[in-house]
Amino acid sequence: MVYRPLGDNGTRVSAICLGTMTFGEQNSEAEAHEQLDYAVAHGINFIDVAEMYPVPARAETSGASESIVGSWLARQAREKLVIATKVAGPARSVDWIRGGPLALDRANIRAAVEGSLRRLRTDYIDLYQLHWPARNQPLFGQGLFDPARERESTPIRSQLEVLAELVAEGKVRQVGLSNESPWGVMEFLRHAREFDLPRVVSLQNAYSLLNRTYEFGLSEIGFRERVGLLAYSPLAFGHLSGKYLQDPAARGRLTLFESFGARYAKPGVGGAVQAYARLAGEYGLSLAQLALAFVYTRWCVTSTIIGATTLSQLQENVAAWDLALPPEVLAKVETLHAVHGSPAP
Repeated sequence: MVYRPLGDNGTRVSAICLGTMTFGEQNSEAEAHEQLDYAVAHGINFIDVAEMYPVPARAETSGASESIVGSWLARQAREKLVIATKVAGPARSVDWIRGGPLALDRANIRAAVEGSLRRLRTDYIDLYQLHWPARNQPLFGQGLFDPARERESTPIRSQLEVLAELVAEGKVRQVGLSNESPWGVMEFLRHAREFDLPRVVSLQNAYSLLNRTYEFGLSEIGFRERVGLLAYSPLAFGHLSGKYLQDPAARGRLTLFESFGARYAKPGVGGAVQAYARLAGEYGLSLAQLALAFVYTRWCVTSTIIGATTLSQLQENVAAWDLALPPEVLAKVETLHAVHGSPAP
């Protein structure tokens, strides 16, 4: 396994990160612990969770993923692991979390951190991320920015000020963003610089063969400002595993949960998946191998977040790390990207 720097405090994270959004919904505690043990045994030291997980989010299971990770973490060497979690913000229907939540203000962020620390059974969080912007911003495939949807939101400076308090108290080591835009990342960096506040060290955004929007604007920011990309959904919610090509009704999040994964229900997705599947077949690869090996080897990716509902899926995903794509395959990927673009932004 390769380990890469995250921020400037000496933290090094494995190039593969274990995602946990199925823990407590599609995976039992025992299954989740089996995945965590396997990941650590294969060099993964980076675990990503969120206060609202598992997904799909619902009141009955809210916080279960953190609790499951916490029960496992209690018997681990804490200092050898990098634990990341996230605070839920406004603009999404999670009324069971702090009554909305209505803001990313001091009260909400502090309450979220204390809840996460309690469920994770730890004294500190290595990487604390804002799950999505508090301001008006299209999210999770919603479409274009719409000024008509402007609303009041907690200022970026105020968000960073409470994060600065938590860093000073030792409850949070570093801070990051998720599902952010180029403007948002630069504003967080500007406020950190101007007011001596914590500097964001990472951005967790979707990145896959079906969604390469990060490469336009954000990749330069990441490079020049040393903000690491934590790439999520490298298999596009199972589309790039190939299982929905074989059986559109195959068991998975997209078929188990109604109205889930809206960004992958767009017109160009099917054609792009078929094209990449044909390319993988030409070289004796599975579609999943092609999709993962592509993301694993991108210069802009600090760590790739993988998730699985079975141990065998996790084993296949980790094994793809050792796969080197020939230059001609990468060239053909670019040709297909020129045709299909990013159909699931």
